[in-house]
Amino acid sequence: MVLSFTLLFLVFAHYPYSTSSYPSSTEWRSARATYYAPADPRDAIGGACGYGDVEKAGYGKATAGLSTVLFQKGQICGACFEVRCVEDLQWCIPGTSIIVTATNFCAPNYGFPADGGGKCNPPNPHFVLPIEIFEKIAIWKASNMPIQYRRIKCRKEGGIRFTIDGAGIFLSVMISNVAGAGDLAAVKIKGSRTGWLPMNRNWGQNWHINADMKNQPLSFEVTSSDGLTVTSYNVAPKEWNFGQSFEGKQF
Repeated sequence: MVLSFTLLFLVFAHYPYSTSSYPSSTEWRSARATYYAPADPRDAIGGACGYGDVEKAGYGKATAGLSTVLFQKGQICGACFEVRCVEDLQWCIPGTSIIVTATNFCAPNYGFPADGGGKCNPPNPHFVLPIEIFEKIAIWKASNMPIQYRRIKCRKEGGIRFTIDGAGIFLSVMISNVAGAGDLAAVKIKGSRTGWLPMNRNWGQNWHINADMKNQPLSFEVTSSDGLTVTSYNVAPKEWNFGQSFEGKQF
């Protein structure tokens, strides 16, 4: 079954964030999972978290779209989960699990009941996986499978990535490849001519500010959902331009 993801940044452009802490590994919880099979490789680009090309953003193909109760209006973007197939001897691949990163949103379909075609309707916890990832834990003919999942720490190669966009005094920064908790609760930016300025979440892990930050090196302070903070000084040089990406420190 093909699931077409829609970039839902307009839906999530304005909402207050909340910090949710969690232990390094939580208990297993019950959910269900389906898969999508993109007809074109470009279908993997986009998503409600704003990462664009998820492979270039550092997340590979092991990604997931989450239903409303799991997505948390976008704050969960970047978090990592371990997922395993359960309760079905016919379709599950025994002894297997996968680790996926939350990069998208599975929108509810209120034209169907939650126990019918509305698989991503509240209160259902639901994962939508690329078919090649789904097939690591279950036979593809299974379609809608019972699973268990748990939140785990993310492991990443390299530093946190800051991709700068915008125009004029509007500055947007997409933050990806975050280890540890994986998701962010707060971001600050500093230029050589400013103090630390709080950024607002635009959607997912896109953060923005209205300030003239041109022609000065930029530093970033990011705080993850488990309360840890990392500061990367002078990540972008004085001559930075919109559309460029830079690498900072890692959790």
